[in-house]
Amino acid sequence: MCLILTSWQSHPDYPLVVLANRDEFYERATDPMHWWEDHPHILAGRDRADVAGESGTWMGLSKTGRFAALTNVRAPSEKNPDAKTRGEITAQFLKSSVSPETFIQDTGAKFNRYNGFNLLAADLSMPTPSLLWLSNRVQMGQSVRPRKTMNPQHLTPGIYGLSNGMLDSPWPKVQHRVGAFAQLLAMDTGSFQRADHYLRMMEDMTQAPDDYLPQTGVSYEWEKVLSSAFIRTPQYGTRATSLLRIRRDGQFEVIEKRFDAQGEIGCQTFEGQLENFLPVKA
Repeated sequence: MCLILTSWQSHPDYPLVVLANRDEFYERATDPMHWWEDHPHILAGRDRADVAGESGTWMGLSKTGRFAALTNVRAPSEKNPDAKTRGEITAQFLKSSVSPETFIQDTGAKFNRYNGFNLLAADLSMPTPSLLWLSNRVQMGQSVRPRKTMNPQHLTPGIYGLSNGMLDSPWPKVQHRVGAFAQLLAMDTGSFQRADHYLRMMEDMTQAPDDYLPQTGVSYEWEKVLSSAFIRTPQYGTRATSLLRIRRDGQFEVIEKRFDAQGEIGCQTFEGQLENFLPVKA
């Protein structure tokens, strides 16, 4: 997942809205979003690549109101090719029943065994739900370093943008899409309409001017390609755009549109009611 826009407790009808693009090599084996056969309460895509660790996901929702999403931190100089897959963190949280805080407390000692990641995690079934952001890396000037202490940040109500840097890093595609996301939220009546407006917004292929490109350790050519919200090259690009909306009554809608190098290859919608859900107060 390379661009996640999140509205947390900032819409009168939706406590959580997530709009995200997943960027990956087209040849990487992936299952589209589905209810998992071995864990039927989890709705998520699934990575099927031959990697170390258990088969994981980049974003998912459970029937009990657990949500998690993950992006990689782009720092090629410190990448360990033998590290376990980061997607298993997201899957492990969705399978668990403890609070996001407890999950991080119990497993955080292992997080530096993974390459750099950002994690968003929430449990909307809790009496006072919270959305947490955690990265196992820290930005120090132009460098990214392992974080010694895993202290998650509780996000206050608002709109957030997350790509392959830290939360709300001022990358052009983050700033531009956050602004467009806020405009669409303002027009959303809370009745699960205008989904196509959200999805089309994420197909913006505008590349950032050279003076605004982040410096993440890849070549200029790749920084340019990766600077757009929607990416398309012959081998690598945006594989999926996902929209998640959860209403205060526990009704949810999840839409995933999938792509290959030639264009759209499929779209599916999931709707339902979260189980044992406590209505979220506005």
